[in-house]
Amino acid sequence: MKNVVLGMSGGVDSAVSAYLLQRQGYNVISLFMHNWEETDNGVCTAEQDFEDVKRVSDKLGIAYYSVNFAREYRERVFSYFLDEYAKGRTPNPDVLCNREIKFGPFLDYAKALGADYIATGHYCGIEHVNGAHYLLKARDQSKDQTYFLNQLSQKQLQDVIFPLADVTKAEVRRIAEELGLSNARKKDSTGICFIGERNFRNFLRNYLPNQPGEIVDVDGKRVGEHIGLMYYTLGQRRGLGLGGSKDGDGRWFVVEKDMANNRLVVSHGDESVLMSRALSASGANFIPQAPAQSFSCNAKFRYRQSEQAVDVTVQSDGKLFVTFREKQRAVTPGQFVVFYDERRCLGGATIDEVYK
Repeated sequence: MKNVVLGMSGGVDSAVSAYLLQRQGYNVISLFMHNWEETDNGVCTAEQDFEDVKRVSDKLGIAYYSVNFAREYRERVFSYFLDEYAKGRTPNPDVLCNREIKFGPFLDYAKALGADYIATGHYCGIEHVNGAHYLLKARDQSKDQTYFLNQLSQKQLQDVIFPLADVTKAEVRRIAEELGLSNARKKDSTGICFIGERNFRNFLRNYLPNQPGEIVDVDGKRVGEHIGLMYYTLGQRRGLGLGGSKDGDGRWFVVEKDMANNRLVVSHGDESVLMSRALSASGANFIPQAPAQSFSCNAKFRYRQSEQAVDVTVQSDGKLFVTFREKQRAVTPGQFVVFYDERRCLGGATIDEVYK
């Protein structure tokens, strides 16, 4: 019987994944990761989550362990997270967390426990063809999580099982209810990867100093004051403290973060100032390799977005130049552009600059 070490979070997705793996004949071991110290600022639900892991594991009759990766998380993910915010960019730590933790130290620890495979509760699939490993979209497109796995290497994908590839979220809830799992109705987590849900501004304030400055409109006229550029992102409408527009019609939204002058540039009404036609990106990772030096595919610029048609050029320095068939709204440096064909996630890269 093959051993599978499953990353169990305490949520319903990984809990049902354990059951599905058992049904496929695997010997399942659940492994819970403590990636944030309870003594740090804010609210952390790790203790409650581990209790859920224990209850589910006991119910299913599988062994469970916990491991502390807090140091690795700080060094590999959180330091990057803070550095990107300090630069005025908007990072996506969940992508890095998967590459640097869930499929990094976790994978090594699982192998030490005797794992033949590792598994997670991600909504995606895997396909192995002639020694190459391909990341597939989930059947449940509304929950597909390939966006967050776009940086995984071939080595990281070679011994992975994704039990939820062909299972919908509704089916996961139903299976959990039928099994009588204690977390069957537990709500999905929405906070920063492994840090939990909390007031984001208060949390960030503990690590980066506030640098208030002017809010100006696109003509350079002062219209208010911001509390620090790191708290805002392109296209943001809420939390600007500006009320209605200057003519009483419409709402203000963020157009640009002027780091050199510590100014937040805003506009209202016409959103054409947020539209871009192309981007450049670095840190490209292809699964398993780029289709060609120049190719056409679909892409997402944020997780909750439908795929958009693009043309991609891999430049001589390894950076990517991506042009959009249709102009896109609020494409944001620091986020990831992730590429797709009909069935597969082709990889992704970090957005550096957008072109209007």
